[in-house]
Amino acid sequence: MKKILVSDPVDKQCVSMLSEAGFDVHFRTGILPDELKKIIPGYNGLVVRSETQVNSELIKHMENMEVIGRAGTGVDNIDVDAATRKGIIVMNTPGGNTISTAEHTIALMLGMSRNIAQANISLRQGKWERKSFKGSELNNKTLGIIGLGKIGKEVALRAKAFGMKVIGFDPLLSEEVSLKAGIKPVALNELFETSDIITLHVPFNEQTRNIISEHSLAKCKKGVKIINCARGGLVDEAALISALDSGQVSAAAFDVYEQEPPDFKSKLFTHPKVLCTPHLGASTEEAQVKVAIQIAEQIIALFNNNQISGAVNTSPGNEISENLKPYIKLAKALGSLQSQLLEGNLKKINLSLSGEMLQRNSEMIIAYVLQGFLSERLTDPVNFISAPFIARELGITINQTQSSVNENYNNLLTIECEGEKLKKTIAGTVFGLNEIRIVRYDNFSLEINPFGNMLLYFNIDRPGMLAKVGSVLADKQINIAGLSLGRTVIGGEALTVVNVDNPVDEKVINQISSIDGIKDIRAVRINF
Repeated sequence: MKKILVSDPVDKQCVSMLSEAGFDVHFRTGILPDELKKIIPGYNGLVVRSETQVNSELIKHMENMEVIGRAGTGVDNIDVDAATRKGIIVMNTPGGNTISTAEHTIALMLGMSRNIAQANISLRQGKWERKSFKGSELNNKTLGIIGLGKIGKEVALRAKAFGMKVIGFDPLLSEEVSLKAGIKPVALNELFETSDIITLHVPFNEQTRNIISEHSLAKCKKGVKIINCARGGLVDEAALISALDSGQVSAAAFDVYEQEPPDFKSKLFTHPKVLCTPHLGASTEEAQVKVAIQIAEQIIALFNNNQISGAVNTSPGNEISENLKPYIKLAKALGSLQSQLLEGNLKKINLSLSGEMLQRNSEMIIAYVLQGFLSERLTDPVNFISAPFIARELGITINQTQSSVNENYNNLLTIECEGEKLKKTIAGTVFGLNEIRIVRYDNFSLEINPFGNMLLYFNIDRPGMLAKVGSVLADKQINIAGLSLGRTVIGGEALTVVNVDNPVDEKVINQISSIDGIKDIRAVRINF
């Protein structure tokens, strides 16, 4: 009989369902870490929310653990890498809080537009200030949604019921899928320029960090309103406060913060035009019941039917040979790089696999390419099992071709991503036993180590160009760790890729961009 520990408060239906399925379920909350380490070896399953810290130290003591299930969306309190190394499946409940977060977004939109919180405080102070709290209607306003995943689509559905015009930006979603959801797909700049209200529903990564910045706010209509119920760090708070003071932004609403609990000395919490809530997006009775039932169903399906759903990792150690592992790493790195470099809506991914190793494991290679690509675009964690299903749901066309061994490489993985305006091709291989390398970038042949922080830019092929870039990096104490150069003709356009030890911020990028002869500079990061 499988033994399951529920160590955090979850809805009672979770415990009931697991017990009725024939498992030995122990519901014990508030267990101290030392005691938890002592008892955890005897359990096959663990159900948590956010209180229990499932760190590497606790995972070391898991002798019989097969699955860790979180009744919620994120897995911030679980060391997924440690669990994977231990062969433990980590599950969460994606979508369980979709409706509650969408509704909270609408609630903040209404509260912000009608000054509900401010008027309530004023009235409780014995004041009758009707003229001070004149609001604005949602009807006929344009709502710009950045990120058209499940939550973004649900927000759009509700906004249309208020008579709003809904536009959206999501480079991952096809135009057909967007229009089917009643959302007009637009470029990000157009969204900034035409929206009356902007709401964020994207993951936090290097590409989305401060997506609402001084630069983007300057593009917006005067009096725009901003909502963030997604992730902290998407909004440059200092730039937002400045825009609120100037009137460029008329109001803002926040449910998430870069640090939680946040620094309450921030002007964000004292500004009269800002509405704040303490991360309440998923805090509804219904959402908590949904995630409790969902995690119970997923664990029952795993133990009784060997079916995996909602997994954010896998434990494929025995299924992947040592020879294949570097190609898995290559596939994820190439997918991640393409995702970070591609601009505009993605229409199609074309994959070419040359060589016996890649062809023999084509399904797994493609799945890991998709995992690398989607992980950069989605809030919820993605693994190689879920990635192909998510790609199909998003309307992404995936084409696969196989060819004989390349004349230059025994195994060559080529990924072409096709967007609305351009195609980008990147190819990679493995040297020796495990040295992954990018050997082609569009028409350029070169050798790139796809790891860590990287700068990619095009430049005129003339003496002194690299020295100028190196001077800027040196001035900012950014060390160069590696360098790759590619050109097609002497004196023509060249591609330079610089591996650096530290992230490169927007100011440094702008400084390098100002160098005569340099264009299209991009900063990316490969974590795999």
